[in-house]
Amino acid sequence: MRPDILVVGGGPAGLASAIAAAQKGFRVAVVDSRKPPINKVCGEGLLPEATESLRRLGVHLQPGDGHPFEGFRFVDETQSVSALIPRGRALGLRRTALHQRLVDRAESCGVDLLWGARVSDFDSSRARVDGRFVPFRWLIGADGQNSIVRRFAHLGSRWTFERRFGFRRHYSVAPWTNLCEVHWAHRSQMVVAPTAPDEICISFFVDDPQVRMDRALAQFPGVAARLEGAKPSSTEAGSMIQSRKARAVVRGDVALVGDAGCTVDAVSGQGLSLAFQQAHLLAGALAAGDLARYQSAHDRLTLTAIRVARLLLVMNSSAALRRKVLRLFALRPHLFANMISVHTQSQPEPLKACDIVNLTWRVLWA
Repeated sequence: MRPDILVVGGGPAGLASAIAAAQKGFRVAVVDSRKPPINKVCGEGLLPEATESLRRLGVHLQPGDGHPFEGFRFVDETQSVSALIPRGRALGLRRTALHQRLVDRAESCGVDLLWGARVSDFDSSRARVDGRFVPFRWLIGADGQNSIVRRFAHLGSRWTFERRFGFRRHYSVAPWTNLCEVHWAHRSQMVVAPTAPDEICISFFVDDPQVRMDRALAQFPGVAARLEGAKPSSTEAGSMIQSRKARAVVRGDVALVGDAGCTVDAVSGQGLSLAFQQAHLLAGALAAGDLARYQSAHDRLTLTAIRVARLLLVMNSSAALRRKVLRLFALRPHLFANMISVHTQSQPEPLKACDIVNLTWRVLWA
C-alpha cells in the first residue's frame, strides 16, 4: 500500500478529509486504533454548513436520518429568546449513525481504511503502522485534541482557553419543539436536540467534573418536567472538553484538521461544521500543491467560531452578565437573530472584534 495521503484518525474529521481528497483523485489511507462505528460525546446537532458539506462529500442524508430543527432557543431561570436559522438545513443525528454514513462513503471512494491499527512512529515520508512502514506524500492529523501528529510536527498549542466537562444521554421522548434549546444555569448549560421523531439528545456542559446528569437536572426544572416518565435510550457518557488552537495547522507536508488543529467549546455546536469545511479546504489546497492556502483559509474559517464560543463562555462565567445578555436579546430580538445568523454561517460577513465590543457595551447598559 502506497497512498498519496495518510490520514491519522478515523473520526468524522478524518473520514471527511479522506473522502474530499479522494474526490480530487488522490490515493488515501485512514488509520485508527478504534473500530467503527466510532462514538464520541457530543451534542449531535449538524448546522447547515455541516449538512451542506456532507452533501458535497456525497454523503446524502435521507429524510428518515435524524430529525431536523429550525433554530435555537436560549433559556434561563427568568426569560427565553429564540431565533430561526435563516437558511439551510440543520439536523440532529446520532453520532454513530453519522460515522457509519461516512465510513460507507469512504469505502465507495476507494479509501483504504485500517481499523484497529496503531501508529507508533513517523518520519518525513512514512509512518509505522502496526510494526510496518507505510509511505506517504502528505500526512493529515485528524486524531483529536491530544494529536500525536501535532506533536510529531512540533505544532504545539498556541493557547488553551478553558477546560470543561461534557455529558450526554438520549431519552425516548418526542421532541417538544422545532428548536435546539440551550438552557442556562450556574456555570453550566443543558442542550436539548432532537435525534429522531421519538428521541432527544440531552448534553450537559459544566465546570465541575463531579456533577452528573441526574443531579444536574435539578438545576433545569423545565427540562426535568419534560423528561418526567421518559426512559433513557442510552447510557450516560462523558468527556473533558477544552478550547485549544495549534500554533499552525500546516508544517511541511503535514496538515491538521478538526480538533487536532482547533477545538472550540462544545456549547457552540461548531465542531463538526468546522471539521467538514476544513476537509474541503484542505483537499483544494492539496490539489493546488499549496498547503499555505489551507493555513490562511483555516484561520479565516475558525475566527468567528472562536469569538462566538468565547462570548458564550463569558456568559457562562457570570450569572449577572448572562441575565443581562439574555435580557438584551429579549428586548432586541434582532441582535439574537444576528448572532444565530453569524453562528450558523448564514451571514456572509464574519463576526468582527468590534461586534463583540459593541455587544459588551450594550450589555453593560442593559
